[in-house]
Amino acid sequence: MSKPVERSHAEGLAVCDPVWERLRAETEEMALSEPALASFLHVTVLHHKNFNASLTYQLAQKVGNTEVRAMQLRELFEEVLADDPSIGEAARADIVAYYDRDPACHTYAQPLLFFKGYHSLQIYRVAHWLWTHGRRAMALYLQNRVSDLFAVDIHPAARIGRGVFIDHATGIVIGETAVVEDDVSMLHGVTLGGTGKEIGDRHPKIRRGVLISVGAKVLGNIEVGEYSRVGAGSVVLHDVPPHCTAVGVPAKLVGCAGCDKPSHEMDHIINETGSGDGI
Repeated sequence: MSKPVERSHAEGLAVCDPVWERLRAETEEMALSEPALASFLHVTVLHHKNFNASLTYQLAQKVGNTEVRAMQLRELFEEVLADDPSIGEAARADIVAYYDRDPACHTYAQPLLFFKGYHSLQIYRVAHWLWTHGRRAMALYLQNRVSDLFAVDIHPAARIGRGVFIDHATGIVIGETAVVEDDVSMLHGVTLGGTGKEIGDRHPKIRRGVLISVGAKVLGNIEVGEYSRVGAGSVVLHDVPPHCTAVGVPAKLVGCAGCDKPSHEMDHIINETGSGDGI
């Protein structure tokens, strides 16, 4: 997806943002068809002038509480997205990923309004900015709030790309030194963790286009190569080559990934046609 073109209103130029325009149109239709939700939809989407304003409002409402008010958090989130426009661009790319890959997602509006995997990922993006700008206490506070609210635990130091799809999301754990590149898809119960009390670089590196199925555990400073698959319930302890499928406990290679872009096809069916060599 091409980046939205942002131009200054002061210059008298329009802002072209196809994701926001479509999302607003879908929300307007939803408000008409479901009057009981109209107030929620107006305050969350239709009241706002652009995507970032709507996103920061929704995220702040989710994690705000009596200790740190939603208004305070919204101001913080706006500051972060204004400083780093790539965060808003990644959030748009994630919406497109949800729409393209999740058969239960029928509009661009659904992830923003209803999907906790999407909410968790965007709050992580803010927390990561805070972590890299020396505001680690606030970054960890947001991590803790997301863990409490959504049962999703992503360390703010982890590095996650754009166009990422986390389906259902309950039980997701991503460790401090983990890397998740662009266009990765994963389901609930996935752990990208360490193998003990080691320090330093100790978490997995998930390369572009990987599909990680339900409940898989990838442990240690290992690499899952681009456009590979990890089968449901698998425990991966060693590198997985690109364009391969790994499945089992411990995981073994069972053949190729089955298609060019596993994270887009979302095909979790494993045909054990390979050698079954250990990895």
